[in-house]
Amino acid sequence: MNNAILVVIILGGIATFLALFLTFVPVGLWISALAANVRVNIFNLVGMRLRRVPPKKILFPLIKATKAGLEISVNELEAHYLAGGNVDQVVDALIAAHRADFQLPFERAAAIDLAGRDVLEAVKMSVNPRVIETPNVSGVAKDGIELLAKARVTVRANLDRLIGGAGEATVLARVAEGIVTTVGTSVSHKEVLANPDAISKTVLAKGLDAGTAFEILSIDIADVDVGRNIGAQLQTLQAEADKNIAQAKAEERRAMAVAKEQEMRAAVVEAEAEIPRAMATALREGKLGVMDYYDMQNIISDTKMRESISKAGKTKNQKNSYGTSSNTKE
Repeated sequence: MNNAILVVIILGGIATFLALFLTFVPVGLWISALAANVRVNIFNLVGMRLRRVPPKKILFPLIKATKAGLEISVNELEAHYLAGGNVDQVVDALIAAHRADFQLPFERAAAIDLAGRDVLEAVKMSVNPRVIETPNVSGVAKDGIELLAKARVTVRANLDRLIGGAGEATVLARVAEGIVTTVGTSVSHKEVLANPDAISKTVLAKGLDAGTAFEILSIDIADVDVGRNIGAQLQTLQAEADKNIAQAKAEERRAMAVAKEQEMRAAVVEAEAEIPRAMATALREGKLGVMDYYDMQNIISDTKMRESISKAGKTKNQKNSYGTSSNTKE
């Protein structure tokens, strides 16, 4: 009985030891690495467990790199993982660069990955250039005609400038600026329509890829459309503004004339108000006789009577003319 209990205890201890051993020592991964001809010390795998690095995150990319003919150490991959990098993507990028037969050191690929760039996409773009298309870019020639141009820019990733270099948005903005400048310096929009290749040559010669993460291979004008007549619109707006200014000045002059007329009328009324006082003074001083005064009053009365008769005659003539016109219509 005691022997049986002892055997059970021994077997339990062995099982516990094996469980703890297999937990800290990934034997399966170690065997897979040996089968792939990747020499890895099993104690390195235990150290990865203690450093909280998943061994499969290191071994699988290492196996892939070894099979592709790359020489990468376990320490390099582990250090990149601990720095927060994507080990699998870096290895894929190195394999793609190796297959394309251009040099990409592991340090460069790791730095690109840690900078937040997609290193695999950058390698693919270096091998196979990509075409990016600008939206419609509006430019106005010297004759006032607006042109809408659309360009296709063929770019290739420059791995040496990928860290710290500007992106696609900067390239598109510079190309658009070059198109606007080229169209704006053209004497006539017909020149641009007849030779759109001149835009490509002028823009490409400006070195727009300086300071960017790309190398511009070509700029092709895909489409050029005629837009609005900006010059005519500006002239119309200017003419309208000039007309408004002239009307405002005319209204100002009319208001000044009306004010002047009112001032003159007030002066006349004021002068007329002084007449009775002057006449009274003249009578008092003997400068005006009584008969002279009555003669003047008679003249004034005759003048008023003639004015009344004249107004009455005009009114009657107008009524007769209205009646004649109405009878004619009937």
